Amino acid sequence: MKEWTREEKYRYLKDPQELVGLYDRIRGSRYRQTFHNQAVTGLMNDPNGFVWFDNRWHLFYQWCPWGAVHGLKHWYHIVSKDLVTWKNLGVCLLPDQEEGYDNKGVYSGSAMPIGDKIYLYYTGNHRDPDWTRHAYTCLARLGNDGWPEKYPLPLFGAHHDYTENQRDPKIICGVEEGTYYMLIGAETKEKHGCVLVYKSEDLQHGWHFEGELSVPGFEAFGNMWECPSIERIGGKDVLIFCPQHLSIPGRGGSQNHNGYIMGTMDWEKLTFTPDGQFHVLDFGFDSYAAACANNIEDADKAVLIAWMGVPDVSYPTDEEDWAGCLTLPRELTVRGRRLIQQPLPELKKLREEKVELRPNEFGACKLPEAAELELDCRAGHVRVHLFTDERGEGGLEIRYNDVKREITVDRSGLKTRFNLQEGTERTRPLENGLQHLRIFIDRSSVEIFVNDGDAVFTSRVFPQETEHHFRMEGDLFPRLWTLKPAVKEEFLI
Repeated sequence: MKEWTREEKYRYLKDPQELVGLYDRIRGSRYRQTFHNQAVTGLMNDPNGFVWFDNRWHLFYQWCPWGAVHGLKHWYHIVSKDLVTWKNLGVCLLPDQEEGYDNKGVYSGSAMPIGDKIYLYYTGNHRDPDWTRHAYTCLARLGNDGWPEKYPLPLFGAHHDYTENQRDPKIICGVEEGTYYMLIGAETKEKHGCVLVYKSEDLQHGWHFEGELSVPGFEAFGNMWECPSIERIGGKDVLIFCPQHLSIPGRGGSQNHNGYIMGTMDWEKLTFTPDGQFHVLDFGFDSYAAACANNIEDADKAVLIAWMGVPDVSYPTDEEDWAGCLTLPRELTVRGRRLIQQPLPELKKLREEKVELRPNEFGACKLPEAAELELDCRAGHVRVHLFTDERGEGGLEIRYNDVKREITVDRSGLKTRFNLQEGTERTRPLENGLQHLRIFIDRSSVEIFVNDGDAVFTSRVFPQETEHHFRMEGDLFPRLWTLKPAVKEEFLI
């Protein structure tokens, strides 16, 4: 695998033509997705600035143009009218060169419409000549012409009482009339994750430090809390964040997680009082940095998109100089003390052709490269084997144990194995048993929705040419559709 020098990772993009050769090379990869947003070149990771504005959904993502490496980050801009089909608009925020406040990367953040513009709040990653890092919370405004105008000075710098790991500003409005809050993911000097809170009466300036968010019982929960957000869903407060460098039972060797705590937020006291434990948002192998749209008017739900990947790992397409895609958007609602994640109803628009299932002599059916598989599950054990060979062997296994009432996703049977240090299985208890599975299959991913959103398993997979069959065991009623492309594959920088 390529060893990147610092100069290569942090090279400035001066002309889109510099990327033509890379794009032409990667577009032929067998693992380029059909209905997921993915990097036009290089690497994508966190979704940013998710917002509804001017009758369109706007979404940005972290983008390093040169290859599958976390180097000089930009914001790439995509839009949609229905959260199903997307259009690429090209790069939006680029790092300043030399002494700029974001000279080594435009890091993650959020957005908020003000009048006829979208205001983009992001972390400027600055490095001194000796490579000392400084984090700044920066602001840019995006007009109808699609070109951003950066404010000449940052809103504020890193707070001196914490490490330089301070990033991912999330704008919170609607708490008090005429008052806005901003959450910053941070880390204490003792290397404990936390959230810093800022407040202002004007979204464009006047931000002042209010204090550290108190979350009783979680004072030493991971080293850094990335991508924090507090969402109000169905009358409940939900703290969503990504604790790093933390071991969680049932999560294999993974040290970076995306999850949430239900509770009650007191903005006056800056205290989030938990009503239960930390819950993982997605039980699969590859989901992180979830972002909720910032101005949903429906108080009973939220809309979430995440990076289909995790930090500190590599993927088979790294050798092709590209990596990363985004999950399908999910609708979040609250049921009891848990979040429910369901595919948007609009995703049915992608259904192209209903496939008649014709098992071969080994009981295996051909699996389309882009498909939706829906299964009604009756009582008893269930096994679904995806990406098998024509004999129905190998692949990714979804198995439900009706005695233990547990569902497990196991990707150890795939021929292309990767990130083995993270483990090869993920298991989730199902108190009410298994009734339903809805599975979205793309060229290099699988998203499994269990019992209408009670649990989700999102994972990258890289099947070889011979791994395009599936077979099922159990009392099941299956339906299968091929799915249409959702994003036009084109070179647009």
